[in-house]
Amino acid sequence: MQADGPRACRFGRRWYLNNESWHPSVPPFGEMKCILCWCVSGETHCQRQECPPAACASPTRRDNPCCAKCRRECHRSHVGTAPTNTR
Repeated sequence: MQADGPRACRFGRRWYLNNESWHPSVPPFGEMKCILCWCVSGETHCQRQECPPAACASPTRRDNPCCAKCRRECHRSHVGTAPTNTR
């Protein structure tokens, strides 16, 4: 017997339609923002967000809690010049 259409997926207590994607909720941690799951013909697939390596000594996760990124360095165009006195 063949199904009439694409099958849904069950994850935890919820059902998801074919091709639907979501961030899973895992007690006691809650919603896992760095993991994406999707339903393909009745099978649930999940993958952690891939992050490029941060090429700095002190990366931060301020803008993106999943991936560490380097902060922009402040570049001054007048480094090494003496301040001018306007008195």
